[in-house]
Order: sequence, then C-alpha cells, then structure tokens
Amino acid sequence: MKVFTMGVHVLDVLVRPVEEIPEGQGATLVEDIRMTAAGTAGGTALTLAKLGAGVRSAGAIGTDPTGDMLVQLLNRAGIDTEFLVRRTDTATSASVLPIRPNGDRPSLHLLGANITYGLDDVPWEALAEATHLHLGGPELIGVDTATRILSYAKEHGVVTSVDLLAPGVLGSFEQIEAALPYVDHFLPNEDQVLGFAGEDDLLTGARKVLAAGVGVVAVTRGGDGALVVSADGAEPVPAFVVDVVDTTGCGDAFSAGYLRGIGLGRTPSDAAVLGSAAAALVAQGLGSDHGDFDLAAADAFASSAKSHA
Repeated sequence: MKVFTMGVHVLDVLVRPVEEIPEGQGATLVEDIRMTAAGTAGGTALTLAKLGAGVRSAGAIGTDPTGDMLVQLLNRAGIDTEFLVRRTDTATSASVLPIRPNGDRPSLHLLGANITYGLDDVPWEALAEATHLHLGGPELIGVDTATRILSYAKEHGVVTSVDLLAPGVLGSFEQIEAALPYVDHFLPNEDQVLGFAGEDDLLTGARKVLAAGVGVVAVTRGGDGALVVSADGAEPVPAFVVDVVDTTGCGDAFSAGYLRGIGLGRTPSDAAVLGSAAAALVAQGLGSDHGDFDLAAADAFASSAKSHA
C-alpha cells in the first residue's frame, strides 16, 4: 500500500490539562506540553505509517522553524516528506490546543500555507504510481483544484479518499460537489456531513453525498462510533470503550485505519472497525501521534476491547 496523504499539514502544540486560561499575566502549572504533526493529511499519515503503509506527504508549509519541526516529526515517523513544498512568504499552519480534563480540545489555529497549495505543486508522476490518495481538506484549496487532483488519480487507477477540515457550519455542498464523482471513500464527521450536505438527518446527508458520485461514506460520530453508508445500505460501527485523554487526531486515526483496512481488501464495515480501533488507541494519550501500536496490535485491540452498545 503506497499512499499519498495530500493537503492539510499542521504543527500542533498541546497543553494538558487546561480548565481555564489564567487572567492577565497569571500562570498555572500543567502536566504535559507536546508538539506533534497533525492535520487531515499530516495526522492521517502518522497512523497509516504505524499500520504498515508506505506514506508520502504532499502539501504546503513554510520555511520557518515551525515547518522544520513538522518535517522532522513526519520523517521520524517514517513518512517521506520530499513533496512538501516550502513557502518563503507564508507561515506553516499551526494550532495551540488547550486540552480540557475530559479530553475536549478548543483550538487556536493559524491557517498558514495550507491554502496556497495548487496544481503547480502536485507531483503528478509520483502520484500516478501510488495505490491510494488521501486528500485532506479539499475545501481549503478549492473544489476546482481538488477535482483536478482526484480525477487525475482516478484516471491512473489510484484509490481516492477525502476528509474535510472545516466545521459543518462553514460548509456548503458547492464547496465539494464537483469533486465527489472522483471520491471512492468519503470520511467526514457527522457535523460535516450535515453542514456540507445542508441536511438535518445524517443518513439523508450521507445519501446525498452518495448520489453525487461517492463510492462509500464512512462518517465518524465520536463516542457513537461510525456509520458506513453505501449503495448496499447503512451499517453502524460502534466505538470502543477507553479512558479518553485527548480527542485530537482521532478522526485522522480513524481515516488511517479505515484506509489501511481497505488497502488490505477488507469490507468497508470491517475497515471501519480498524479505524475505530486506531482512533481509540490514539485517544488514550496526548496528540495525533500517541500510541506505540502496529496493525497486529490494532487488530488485537479491536478483537478484545469492549465497545459501546
């Protein structure tokens, strides 16, 4: 499995636990501060590499120290960063995440260079040699650019998948519709399906996406697990019961596990089980890169761990 994770790359700075921000110039002690690679492309790359896929990242970052750190963290995880383009005039995207004691994660986000990625930056020949393309955050680079990239991948026999970055409240169907016929696996969260599809019911929203040309929609629902919707019907996949430390990167971990399962020839529902297992393993620590696990460990966890009813 040779995967291109293309699109949003972010350096996360995570602080835990944070119950409130001190007033004025006050200070408070915390248990942990970490930096990790993240984003709908970068975070997904981390878990895909753990699960045994060969991963190349593509996207836009800055030439600043933040970008240097992001590249270092990705390289240390075994990810090929040759095709990350470096901008001299734009900062690397970054987030500061004060993690609440219950795992919730409000965000302070710098959009940075991600939105500057364009068709001239795409390594077309290398992309044609991949088995899978995961495009994270297509709404940031524009639907026309995303459609051209995804259609090229499909023309060359590459399995395509897409995850969204923007919250549903900021989404519209026009931002993604033209790209959907070239998407084999669509991997948003519940809020994004409802917001981008403009529907009040999750299944109705997922079916609207299917009708636009997507092969399978696998929707993450937090503690409620996932819903896999295809032409064959809809199947819920429960989440696993774990002590949640931080939900950062859980959606990306789900995408990675799901895609690894698809790459191994598993059904979408079985792939979603692996995705849920990967998300549960990441949720038990701080940051998108948490967890020293591989494919065998994730499968063993999925077969033995308790799931939510």
